[in-house]
Formats: sequence, C-alpha cells, structure tokens
Amino acid sequence: MGRIYCIMGKSSSGKDTLFQMLLADEDLSLKTMIPYTTRPMRGGEREGVEYYFCSEEKLKQLEKDGRVIELRAYDTVYGIWKYFTVDDHQIDIERQDYLLIGTLESYLKIRNYYGIEKVIPIYIEVEDGLRLQRALERERNEIVPGYAEMCRRFLADEKDFSEERLKKAGIRKRFENREVEKTKEEIGQFIRQMQQT
Repeated sequence: MGRIYCIMGKSSSGKDTLFQMLLADEDLSLKTMIPYTTRPMRGGEREGVEYYFCSEEKLKQLEKDGRVIELRAYDTVYGIWKYFTVDDHQIDIERQDYLLIGTLESYLKIRNYYGIEKVIPIYIEVEDGLRLQRALERERNEIVPGYAEMCRRFLADEKDFSEERLKKAGIRKRFENREVEKTKEEIGQFIRQMQQT
C-alpha cells in the first residue's frame, strides 16, 4: 500500500526546497501529484511542473465533472486565486508513495478523500522573523515584487496554521527547518520508517 506525504507549513518555511530535495532522493522513491491553480505563472515556473495553470472556465468544467478533490480560494491583492487538486489519474495509491505540498485545509480534504491511514502530514516550522526575512528576499528577486501579497500571506498564516487548527487536525509531529539539509534528512528518515510499516 502506498501513502501520500503532505508537506505543509507557513509561507517561506522552506516547503518548496524540501519538497525538491525529497523528490530527488532516489531511496525514497517518491512521485508527486501536480496541483492546479488559476493564478498567473511566476518567474521560473513551468506549466505542468509546479502547477497546471488553468482558467476559471476549465475549473468550472472539472467541478461539473466531479473531478475536484479539494479547492481553496484566496482573496489576494490581485483578485481571487484558486488552488485545487484534481482526480486526474496521477495517483496510484496501491502501488506508489507520493509527496505533495499543501495547506492544512487541502491536507484534510485529501485525507478525507483517500483515507486517514494513507495521507501522512509533514509539518514544517520556522521562526516567524526568519520566515519574513526569507519572504522579503524572495520577493526582491521577482521582476515585479508583490510585497502587499507577501504581507497578506504572512498574516493569513497565523490563522490558517493556528495551534488550535493544528491540534484539531491531529498534527503533532513537526520538523523545525533551521538547516535545510538536516531537516531533509530528518523527514527522509521519517518517511523511510513509515515505508517499513
């Protein structure tokens, strides 16, 4: 039986970096499920790699066809952006382990869809000041920095990943990301242990 390992955490906690490092670890043999979004593509992103970028019309059709597993809508400074997971035959849960990045909300919906024993949370933590510094450095590298959106995400994280919500979702194990290599090894060891059960 395969499992879906769902990486989550506040913005700029290093989720994307850890995700790429874990996927590259051949010993873990992890595949990923590419999520969908209606937001514009950022610099360096590629269609079908980080996301499938789609229109509102395509999303409506996927919903009509009953293929949307979970959907989140964010009222950003640029308008409403939607992120969602689609049952598009990317997952063969009986034969393969998968690694995804998501929010607490998406984790819960994916867990409800595939089953609590098949969806494993991996929660990443970073001290708030360091997260804010990382977010600012990342935005400075964008062609058109979105500082207002960066601030909105930072503040929204306090509610989205509140201790109360984490406890209610059953998130107990956490990985503190001070040194990315060390954190990657800790998560890799955790996944290997799970793969042996």
